[in-house]
Amino acid sequence: MAKTLKITTRNATFQQWQALLTNRTKRQRAGEFVVQGVRPVTLAVEHGWEIRALLYPDGQSLSRWSRGILERVSGASRVAVAPELLRELGGKDEESPELLAVVGLPEDRLQRIPRAADMLVMVFDRPTTPGNIGTLVRSADAFGASGVVITGHAADPYDPKAVRASTGSLFAVPVVRVPSHREVLDWVGSLRAAEVPVEIVGTDEHGDVDIAEHDLSGPKIIAVGNETHGLSTTWRESCDRMVRIPITGAASSLNAASAATVVLYEAARQRAVSAADVASRACP
Repeated sequence: MAKTLKITTRNATFQQWQALLTNRTKRQRAGEFVVQGVRPVTLAVEHGWEIRALLYPDGQSLSRWSRGILERVSGASRVAVAPELLRELGGKDEESPELLAVVGLPEDRLQRIPRAADMLVMVFDRPTTPGNIGTLVRSADAFGASGVVITGHAADPYDPKAVRASTGSLFAVPVVRVPSHREVLDWVGSLRAAEVPVEIVGTDEHGDVDIAEHDLSGPKIIAVGNETHGLSTTWRESCDRMVRIPITGAASSLNAASAATVVLYEAARQRAVSAADVASRACP
């Protein structure tokens, strides 16, 4: 039986949850983060993430969705929280959330990303804005990427702003944080040794070729730079090819997450065309 608790004051447990919303170090030490929103909570449950606690408003009737989540998840603590306190954790001033989840952090292992002959992995180099991470993860999910890697000193993908911006895709696509490009290159080496011919493609406004003219089918790791400085020198030197997104008008460049979305769309388009060609050749 899951434990049932009640919180009516700003006790130590409540303060710990508050800290998880604002303090990256405490999230890391506790190995957990707070998830807000119907879709993110639903996807965390559907994709089998470790749900440690479910928080709901004390003394209020629960929605059908909330009751369904509480019935479905076994092992998580049930916590009835005073509505005014739950409102503080929910990030909305006007109303208490239906349900919040405290979820365990996954391991930052590149092996969480599935190895496949058509793998497509997005690398985000030193992003500074949680919202951009969430947007990139959402696009990665939408266009069939295998995973997302965050490299270097970067914003936290488990920041509430990143989780909300991903609209729950954070729970559907493996997102892995690594200290630098070196860990990715070592991983690429192991993939190539296992006969997965991964190509590393970097994006830059001064790239060698327009993105539509480069083959993005097959196993690819595509690196996008941060919002201010683009890809680091070490990442540029590590890429097998640099591509550019042609733009017109007064804009000098694209937002990093927007650029990643364009790349992901083009990769998905090329892969769909390639699959259709293979299918047509297979038909008599």
